[in-house]
Parts: sequence; C-alpha cells; structure tokens
Amino acid sequence: MGIVVLTMKASVIEMFLVLLVTGIHSNKEMTKKIKRPKFTVPQINCDVRAGKIINPEFIVKCPAGCQDPRYHVYGTDVYASYSSVCGAAVHSGVLDNSGGKILVRKVAGQSGYKGSYSNGVQSLSLPRWRESFVVSEGKPQKGVTYPSSLTYSSSKSPAAKAGETTEACQSPSVPGTTAQPVPLMQVLGTTAVEGTHTTLPKPPPSAGSTTSSLRPQPVGQRSRELGETELWKPGSVLLDAGFVPKKELSTQSLEPVSQGDPSCKVDLSFLIDGSASIGKRRFRIQKQFLADVAQALDIGPAGPLMGVVQYGDNPVTQFNLKTHMNSRDLKTAIEKITQRGGLSNVGRAISFVTQNFFSKSNGNRGSAPNVAVVMVDGWPTDKVEEASRFARESGINIFFITMEGASENEKQYVLEPNFANKAVCRTNGFYSLSVQNWFSLHKTVQPLVKRVCDTDRLACSKTCLNSADIGFIIDGSSSVGTGNFRTVLQFVANLSKEFEISDTDTRIGAVQYTYEQRLEFGFDVYSTKPDVLNAIKRVGYWSGGTSTGAAINYALEQLFKKSKPNKRKLMILITDGRSYDDVRIPAMVAHREGVITYAIGVAWAAQDELEVIATHPARDHAFFVDEFDDLYKAVPKVIQNICTEFNSQPRN
Repeated sequence: MGIVVLTMKASVIEMFLVLLVTGIHSNKEMTKKIKRPKFTVPQINCDVRAGKIINPEFIVKCPAGCQDPRYHVYGTDVYASYSSVCGAAVHSGVLDNSGGKILVRKVAGQSGYKGSYSNGVQSLSLPRWRESFVVSEGKPQKGVTYPSSLTYSSSKSPAAKAGETTEACQSPSVPGTTAQPVPLMQVLGTTAVEGTHTTLPKPPPSAGSTTSSLRPQPVGQRSRELGETELWKPGSVLLDAGFVPKKELSTQSLEPVSQGDPSCKVDLSFLIDGSASIGKRRFRIQKQFLADVAQALDIGPAGPLMGVVQYGDNPVTQFNLKTHMNSRDLKTAIEKITQRGGLSNVGRAISFVTQNFFSKSNGNRGSAPNVAVVMVDGWPTDKVEEASRFARESGINIFFITMEGASENEKQYVLEPNFANKAVCRTNGFYSLSVQNWFSLHKTVQPLVKRVCDTDRLACSKTCLNSADIGFIIDGSSSVGTGNFRTVLQFVANLSKEFEISDTDTRIGAVQYTYEQRLEFGFDVYSTKPDVLNAIKRVGYWSGGTSTGAAINYALEQLFKKSKPNKRKLMILITDGRSYDDVRIPAMVAHREGVITYAIGVAWAAQDELEVIATHPARDHAFFVDEFDDLYKAVPKVIQNICTEFNSQPRN
C-alpha cells in the first residue's frame, strides 16, 4: 500500500513539472508574438522654445534651416528656456543646418547667460532666467523612457504644423521609467541619468501671510499662482533654491529684457531743440521722433545706448547713457521731458556734450563709437563750426537734422550760413538730413537709424587710423646712402598710406637728422594723403653723422609741441647705426610727455639702443631688419601694434 501511494505521488509531481515547463515555453512564444510599441521621435519646428515644452527630458527631431537669426538663442552651452530648441542645438554644434535628432534635458535656471557666436549662430546674453536646458546627441539613455509626443504649456501645440499630437498636461509616470529634471551640475558632470524624482523644497512664506505662498506643484503642471504660459520649475537665483513668493513673482515679466542689437553698438546722444521758437506742438513731434528712434534701435547693454540733452539758452542733460537700458524705459523717460524755452544755442550745447556727456561716469563704454545727433529748428542763435570741429577731434560723430530752414528773406538773420555743412566732418549728405517741415520728420527715422548703426562708415569716430599725429624721424647719415635713403622714404610712404589723413584725422610730419636736424614738414602743412605722399617723395638726402638723441629732442620741440592736445602722439624713428650721442635722457623725456615711440633699426643699428628709445614694452615697439630692402616687412607689424595698443585703451 505504501508503495502504491509513493508511486502516485511521483506521477503527480511529474505531471506538474511537465505542465510548468509547457507553460514557460508557451509564455515565451506569446512574448515573441507580442510586438513592443515602436518609439516615435516627435518633430518640432525651428521656432519652438524649450520653455513651451513641459517634459523635463525628451528627444526631438529638428528640421533644416534652424540656423536662421530669426530663431533667437540665449546663452552658451547652457541655454535659457526662452531659446529656440533647434537653434540652440545648431549653436552648440550638436546639429548642423540640415537638422536631425537631439536629446534635450531641462536644468536649473541661471543667474546669467553669456552670448557668443558659434556654428553660424549668434546667441544673445540674458541677465537671468527661470529655467535652462542643455542639448546633446539624440541617443536614448539606457533605462529611460522618452515621450513619443510632447506636452506643451498651452492648448495649441506649436508643433501642430509638424503633425504632432498634443497631450494634456499630466503628471509623470512611475519613477525610474520616465525622465525627470536634472540639476545642472549633474548634467555637466555625468552622462548617466538617474531615474529618481527631484525633491521640491518647501516654499518660503510671503511677507503678507502664509496662505499666499506658492505650494509645490507636480512636475508637468503649471502653477495657477503664476499665471504664466511657461512651466514653472525650481531654478537658480529666481527659482533654483525653492519657490518665490507670489508678491515677488508678480513683478517679473514673462519676456526677457532685450540686451540690445549687437550689430549696432554705439553710444548715442540726442541734442534736442527746447528753444521757445519751436512751440509746444513741434516739441511734441520731436519727442515722438525720439521715441520712434529708441524703438527702432533696440536699446540694450549689448547694443546701442542713448541719452538726451536739451538745449535752449543753456544745455541740460535729461538722462545719460546708463540711465535707461532698454527701449521701453527710454520711451517712458522721453515722454516725461518738458520744454525749457530760451534761445537756440546749438554751439554751446555741442561743447557741453563734448566736455561732459561722453564720460565713463555717464555710461560711455569706450569700445563703442560716440555719436551726437543735433536737432535744429530753423537756425542756431550762436556759431557751431568751432564747437563741432572740437567735438569731431574728440572722436564724436556729429549728425545734424535741420527742420524748416531759413527762407530767402530770413537768411539775413542766420548768424552762420551753411552751418550744418560746417558742423559735420563730411559734406556728402551722410551726416546731415534736411527736413522740409516737422510733419515729415517721422520719415527720417529709418534713414537715421541705418546711418548711426553703420559703424564702418562712422569716419569721424576715433580709430587707430584716424586719431594720431605721427612724426617720422629719419636717419640721413652717410652710412645710409642715396639708394637706401629712397627705400627708407618708401617705407615712410607705405606706413602713411595706411592712415586716414586730414586736418581732423591723422596728421603726418617728418624730421631728417645727421649731426644736425631739419624739419621737412610739420603736422599742419599737408591735410590730404596725396599731398603727404608727394611731400615724402620730395625729401632730399642730407648725409652726415648720427646724433639720434639730439634728433629726438628736436622732434619734441619742433614737431610734437605743436600736436593737438586730443591727438595720440606717435614717433616712428628709423636708423641704421649706433648714435654718437646719448639717447637715454631724450627717450625718457619723450615717454614722459606721452609720445609713443617706435624704433626701427636696419643693418648696423644697435639693438640695445633701439630698446631704450622704444616705448615699453620694447618687444611691441622696437623692430630690426637686416637689410633696407626688408623694411617693407615691418609695415604690417607696426600698423598692427599701433592698432592693438589703441584698441586696448578706453576712448575719450
């Protein structure tokens, strides 16, 4: 009996094992037959901003053509969520202009975003923003499920044109299967994505009461307290360390404040007519013109800055360059300007701007051209030519806009005929606009904006090529010889050709020396480039000894003492041998008097002497060539160093 029972138990166990094995195989076959759903990469357009997409991490496909400057990008490597997703991908180098797939991860907001030019895209700077993102190649991370369709922060999907289905706002699914927001340092420091929820800190209570503070919202849902179209998330500065009280958020604009148009970086002063003769109605038209210009310029710290001076009997600054840093605030300030009355003392106003307005304390940036736009109703009651000339020599580009000029019967009352042409540095019409009547003034907004932003044509602005008095000190000793002396003169001519020469731009003078010294021509003799080049050709070879120290003293006395105070003083000395006299003391005097000295040595010139003569550091101001025929090689080096030194110094 016991044997039979054991046999039956063994049979039952055997049948159970058979069924178990059969079930496992059956399940495997069923698993093979069930196809997993295929992941579809959502497509978006170039203009879709990251802040419009609620998903914290996603893969998308960008179309071609997102390199277009219409699609704004803010930041470098880490981008503000106000940026075009695909534009940022091109800027970062993950994509080219042909499009493709990218992986996008949301990260904390930053206290500042730095603009840069990369891969054909100019990104902009931004002081701060609530949320950021980074982009990488569109390869899925292991263990992370990416959405096949994106969730947007408004009911209308910006990707609808691309044929995408929009989902309603929803909470993320089970932790570990759906991508979550990642801290910035984690993204930059690691490549793996951890599938854990981000813990939201408690919000600080508002100043008024605890009931008005924001409550934590589930990731993927908007905060009703904000009333904004973009998803609110924890972010640095504004939102990175927790929640911000409603009172503080209510003052925050959804749109980022413009940093200005970087292609029009100028420091601009408007001199507006506040005289009694203009009348209230025309004064209002003038203010509307200013507001329209401010709007067209796109004011901002990375672009144009604008201040206003009103003149009548005496000028007064309404606001300076750093008072208002965007077009909106500037337009509001313009509306509040009230008319002062009095005469129309334009010359006095230009002198005031030259001496006071373009200073560092008033926001002058130094790296931007200085532009003054003078608006005149009728004609000035004082003279403008001398004041304008001094302004131009100080590096200010003067523009004149004249309204309703004097009639034939009125011209007898004009103190300075053709005052506008006398005020500007070029009489080709670029710097002056004549308006027949005040009601046509609005037509000059775009022409004026185009001109002041054309920095390549602002010829009156100080540059390394138009702001100096250059004195050539030429060795005419016997060791040079007639043939080599002509080569030296050609070198002097080649250098001079590189500069913009006029009585208000760069001026050229020359001294030749042996034991003695001779002034070939001074700074005030020739005011055009052809005249200067012809004068250089006519210099005759002298022959004699080599007293370089005495020549430096002579040039300081006879040439540079007559230099204009606002000009940079450059001495370029060419010699082929060691001086018979001491050069140390004369060189020290030249340096002390602000004369920037370049020493060019040829053949038997002493290197130690060149370094003493040259301005410090000597490596940038002393040059040596073995033969006279190699002098031409030094021309680009000298010009480059002159311009590098100029550009490193603040203007005005």
